[in-house]
Amino acid sequence: MAAHIIADDAEALAVAASLAEEFRTDASVRDIERRLPRAELDRLSASGLLAVTVPAEHGGADVSARTLSEIFRLLAAADASLAQIPQSHFAYVNVIRRQGTEEQRKFFFAELLSGARLGNAQSEAGTKHVQDIRTRLELRPDGSYDLTGVKHYSTGALFAHWIPVLARTDDDALHVAYVPHDAPGLTVVDDWDGLGQRTTASGTVRLESVRVPADRVLPHHLTFQGPQLHGAVAQLLHAAIDTGIAAGALTEAALFVRTKSRPWFESGVDTAAEDPLLIQQFGELAVQVRASEALLGDAARAVDAAHADLTDETAAEASISVATAKVVAARTAVEVAGALFEVSGTRSALNSLNLHRHWRDARTHTLHDPVRWKIQHIGRYVLNDTRPPRHGLL
Repeated sequence: MAAHIIADDAEALAVAASLAEEFRTDASVRDIERRLPRAELDRLSASGLLAVTVPAEHGGADVSARTLSEIFRLLAAADASLAQIPQSHFAYVNVIRRQGTEEQRKFFFAELLSGARLGNAQSEAGTKHVQDIRTRLELRPDGSYDLTGVKHYSTGALFAHWIPVLARTDDDALHVAYVPHDAPGLTVVDDWDGLGQRTTASGTVRLESVRVPADRVLPHHLTFQGPQLHGAVAQLLHAAIDTGIAAGALTEAALFVRTKSRPWFESGVDTAAEDPLLIQQFGELAVQVRASEALLGDAARAVDAAHADLTDETAAEASISVATAKVVAARTAVEVAGALFEVSGTRSALNSLNLHRHWRDARTHTLHDPVRWKIQHIGRYVLNDTRPPRHGLL
């Protein structure tokens, strides 16, 4: 496996913009046919984009959070499924950066620079709540582990070279086991049937006494014992995906109205694009999208500032800024994707046009974690100066 090595933020953004245009071409067809994007992910790996957060001392570009969020926004505006697949990849790169030993970092960063993809196996079904992790790492006499459990919503696992698995050891401490995709006892089931983000292959991962060497297990529980940005970065990328979905829906709506819509007979104009009421609606939708983009940029700057000077206060400010961006982006994605039909008219509802994929993607993606709890933490921070809790969802 070989991949280009991106030099800096500017090159990363240029590569992302180019790939987004390439991926946009067949995005609708992939969604209709549920054609999994293996070739597109290989292009993503070869481009070097998946290694842009590797630290400079290990040969990477170590791009800013602002650049990383923009990469995801660009990709999501083109294909929301494709953009979702590497979200966990970067979250688990951050675990390596923060909790890996020097030898672990050296190994995995070399893997990333060669184009390796990380998936995820974290969520479980039928438990009390999202952080009730029952997958177990059992220590063997030789120091290795046996890994056993069942994971759901495992976005990226089907396409991954390494699958990071959230599991608990005998003392109930949370760890991440990095398991190669072909490990004996590991099975990835392509059983995802979501109404949106159809080609993420977010199916089931089964782990039956998978042998994991000790040097492939990282102590994730230590991530949350001090000020941290793990959750803020992960949520920033979710906000970027929502923002991209909204922008993509608005762009497609405008194209449809300019080229396929008829003016309402009472408007007195020759084209739908001249209808003053439609102009008003597009203006209002554009304000929502631009507000989401602005808040995304503000949140990314807060994350970058905290990264440069990490304290309890800067970490809290970053989390709150990201939560604010996520609340607005989630609402905007659903509202703009839904308004696409109102501004485009009856013909836009034809199933063959597949314009509803934007709403389906927005509705599906915004269910990842409830914005109502983000609003709670924002309110507590503003009113009572209560810092947000340390976990990976904020």
